[in-house]
Amino acid sequence: MNTPIEPAASQQPMARTGRPDRSVKGRGKTYLLLFVSWALLIAAGGYGAKLYTDHLRQQIAQDIAKQTELQLQAVQDDYQKQIAGLKDSVSGDLTKMQSKIDSINELLAFTKDSANSKTDNSNQLYTQLGEVKKKLDDLKKNLDALQ
Repeated sequence: MNTPIEPAASQQPMARTGRPDRSVKGRGKTYLLLFVSWALLIAAGGYGAKLYTDHLRQQIAQDIAKQTELQLQAVQDDYQKQIAGLKDSVSGDLTKMQSKIDSINELLAFTKDSANSKTDNSNQLYTQLGEVKKKLDDLKKNLDALQ
């Protein structure tokens, strides 16, 4: 048995062909691609979160504006009711006051018209009552005399 000392052709080392190893360069590109896509995902998530918070902020502002408007409308309605009640009350009071003023004016006109040169204005009613009493007494005497 004769064994050759030379290695077999299948066991010979491979010769370099001049091309660099793709596995090292391919890994660098893959890592770079993964890093860029990871950065884009984070940026898109941040942008989406900002858009969502802006949307929520705008919606909350609209809700607050609507609530404020409803409250202001309720206050205005209450104010209008109070003003209408106050107007009714004042007009009723003015009507009562006008009737009192008219009656006082009539009384003053009556006292002025009934005043004559014989009586002064302050005692006119007492003097008129006295005159009426005298006339009643005279009428009673005349009735007694007729009976």
